Amino acid sequence: MATALLTTILLSSFLVVSSAEISSKIGINYGRIGNNLPSPYQTIETVKSMNAGRIKLYDSDPEILKLLSGTNIHVSVMVQNNDIIRIASSQAVAEQWVQDNVLAYYPDTMIRFVLVGNEVLSHQDRRIWLSLVSAMRRIKNSLNTHDIKNIKVGTPLAMDVMQSTFPPSSSRFRPDITDTVMAPLLRFLNGTKSFFFIDVYPYLAWSANPKNISLDFALFRSRVSQTDHGSHLVYTNLLDQMLDSVIFAMRKLGYPDIRLAIAETGWPTTGDIDQIGANINNAATYNRKLVQKMTAKPPLGTPARPGSVIPTFIFSLYDENQKTGPTTERHWGLLRSNGTSIYEIDLTGKRPLSSYKPLPAARNNVPYKGKIWCEVAPGADAMNLSLALSYACGQGNQTCAALNPGKQCYEPVSVFWHASYAFSSYWARFRKQGATCNFNGLARQTRANPSRGHCSFPSVTL
Repeated sequence: MATALLTTILLSSFLVVSSAEISSKIGINYGRIGNNLPSPYQTIETVKSMNAGRIKLYDSDPEILKLLSGTNIHVSVMVQNNDIIRIASSQAVAEQWVQDNVLAYYPDTMIRFVLVGNEVLSHQDRRIWLSLVSAMRRIKNSLNTHDIKNIKVGTPLAMDVMQSTFPPSSSRFRPDITDTVMAPLLRFLNGTKSFFFIDVYPYLAWSANPKNISLDFALFRSRVSQTDHGSHLVYTNLLDQMLDSVIFAMRKLGYPDIRLAIAETGWPTTGDIDQIGANINNAATYNRKLVQKMTAKPPLGTPARPGSVIPTFIFSLYDENQKTGPTTERHWGLLRSNGTSIYEIDLTGKRPLSSYKPLPAARNNVPYKGKIWCEVAPGADAMNLSLALSYACGQGNQTCAALNPGKQCYEPVSVFWHASYAFSSYWARFRKQGATCNFNGLARQTRANPSRGHCSFPSVTL
């Protein structure tokens, strides 16, 4: 009995030490897909002033890594997707990558993670899928050769690696990747005591299904809990459900103990008319409560892993104006492109939520009902519009038939007029196939009908 008691005490001590070794300081994703962002020097000074404990790069930019030298910020660098096959095929290539992108800065720059690729399994190139774990192993081998023990190797995956997520206890990975990728990946992560990095966005889950998921449940403010009848675990927020779905999926493959890290999470501050709930009020609420949850002492963990520390990176530092897709893609930042705060947030988690100033009212938490059109955005360049007009009209399906000479929308003969019609027509015809009203920033949605005279613009009805 004494031996059993001693074993229990030692195990408890080990768990406490293990959790203590993992910092609960909040990290920031530093994306740079914008042409109007502050310099790297200004950015690192800002990150320091924000008291961020970690920073995640989507590359291994030399200037940024040098600027981080001598700081106490833990750094995550990334192997580009298009380098994975090459690294997987040669230990010499992996060694050179480590020499150029880690050893050139370490240990003065506190690199703690090397992430191989970004959401690799969300892309269709199966050659990269099958090379992923080999590349990770080669990077780890090079780090071991240089006796570097405090840098973990991982890969950030999106929630689309899951076949099912609800209820969490029934979750599984997609069958097309379970045996070929996930099993060897989990074996590697388990063997190297690394983390399963997941990009997890309650906003995306809620906005895709607002009738069945409560906004309060997504924003950590629900007074109603949900019970998973398979595990009997009780959930008070959507993030915990999503994280535990990954934990249960790993358990089903025989890996119950691999630690989680959140590579990306956040909430957009602005969206298109057809994008529900993207506003400053919701974004500030989500991120403030996220910080409090993830920095809590003792750590909260999740229902399936109570008391565990989950390293977390908020997406993102800046709004990035050159990202493509719907408007939300360009508005996940804590900061505007000029470096000013969109809303107040304390990344240490120490500031009481009640001390913040009132937020602007949320006006789009209910889906818009009615017609919307797509038109040329103010300030659009005429030359770029001509190229976009040619693209929209070149997709067939009679998209621009009404713009032919003599037809009802031919006049006025203006690239701005023709482009607005083409954008609206293209979007109305191809929206269900994933088309957006963006055209590289040349277009925007509008509730005001741009039709004129006998020219009727096609619309989307929500």
